[in-house]
Amino acid sequence: MKNIYLKNRPATYEYAIEDRLTAGMVLTGSEIKSIRMSRVSFADSYCFFHKDELWVKGLHIAEYVNAGYAGHLPVHDRKLLLTQKELRKWQQKIKEKGFTIVPLAVFINDKGLAKMEIGLGRGKKLHDKRDSIKERDVQRSLRRGEE
Repeated sequence: MKNIYLKNRPATYEYAIEDRLTAGMVLTGSEIKSIRMSRVSFADSYCFFHKDELWVKGLHIAEYVNAGYAGHLPVHDRKLLLTQKELRKWQQKIKEKGFTIVPLAVFINDKGLAKMEIGLGRGKKLHDKRDSIKERDVQRSLRRGEE
């Protein structure tokens, strides 16, 4: 079985990630099959609290071709599964100014269940983004020099 790990690359560029968690996802059968085919897009996705539950909004999971009548909508709110302790802790952090919860990755674990790695992030300013680009270029040139 091949490992599936779909990463949200722009998230680490746009946000300084302070804390990370792995959450389960409530999905339908056709959604999990699309994830196994790596048909996920994170564009404009974010997490929010509704009635003390954490949801992800804007996550695009492409329709599964062979789903027939049991298909799913590509973009709709999906519930994330976390413990009450983790939910309360992050809900308090969100109330602080500047924090948001961003999806960082979707992956299939060893048991075959779909999980989402989420991060508690603070938006970066323009100069922070420039520093990220500079650091990435330095790392790239170091790797080239070693080869």
